[in-house]
Amino acid sequence: MLSASRSLVLSSESSPELPRVPALGALYQIGCRPRQGEVIMVAGRSGTGKSSFALWWVSQMNLPTLYFSADMSSYQASIKLACSQLSMTTDEVEERLNKGGRHRAEVLKALEHLRMTFSFGAISWRGIDAELEAYVELHNAFPKVIVLDNLMDIEGTASDYTAQMDAMQNISDLSRATGATVLVLHHASDKSWEAKADPWKPPSRDQVKGGMSEKPELSISIAIDPKSYDCNLAVIKQRMGPCDPTAGSYVTITANPAMTQYHPKVYETYSAPTTFTIGEES
Repeated sequence: MLSASRSLVLSSESSPELPRVPALGALYQIGCRPRQGEVIMVAGRSGTGKSSFALWWVSQMNLPTLYFSADMSSYQASIKLACSQLSMTTDEVEERLNKGGRHRAEVLKALEHLRMTFSFGAISWRGIDAELEAYVELHNAFPKVIVLDNLMDIEGTASDYTAQMDAMQNISDLSRATGATVLVLHHASDKSWEAKADPWKPPSRDQVKGGMSEKPELSISIAIDPKSYDCNLAVIKQRMGPCDPTAGSYVTITANPAMTQYHPKVYETYSAPTTFTIGEES
């Protein structure tokens, strides 16, 4: 049994803020504080680059990470990471791999520093347990970050609301048992009126399928304008900070899908031309 003060000291020591990524400065400025040991959801409509964003985010933090990917193949994930690290397009990375020799070595060297382990294919709880056991055997510690890409690819959750709720409870238990930040990706409806009227606005909390965004400590919704590459991010749930369930308040960063990179939004400034008034002749 812990007193309130003792509980606060222990929790603050065990739940520090996750490493800040400079490109997400606008998100931090509105009070978003992702912390170690939380369950964090990234939700978006189909085709909004949730997987790319999650992959980029965890690679930028570069904490020991165990990434379960049912959406991306091993080739897709590794190519995206190489593009992000080398600031190259997929075609450029593939060209270097095909050339072999020092060109291939350059690509492989760019990935050496990343502390990421992947598991590809269908996600099951038995598989998660097995991968965690193998990870602990290899590193003598749990990963700091676990990514589940995505919720509806976890065994039995594709169309069963009850199974999805059970999965979210298991995810919370997983985070508490390991102390890891669990980043779970999930879909938002693309059939709602809002999705059709303003598809580049991040989905609100009530558009996240099954209401699953309410369970995590932090839920971020994402949308990308394919013309301007504006990546719009909204904090629709945050247990320990400000949020806007309507997603009416959101921040914008710039996406570079070809290189799996994200950058602060640069706003052009406009200055009105100087005007002169010609006075009357005396």
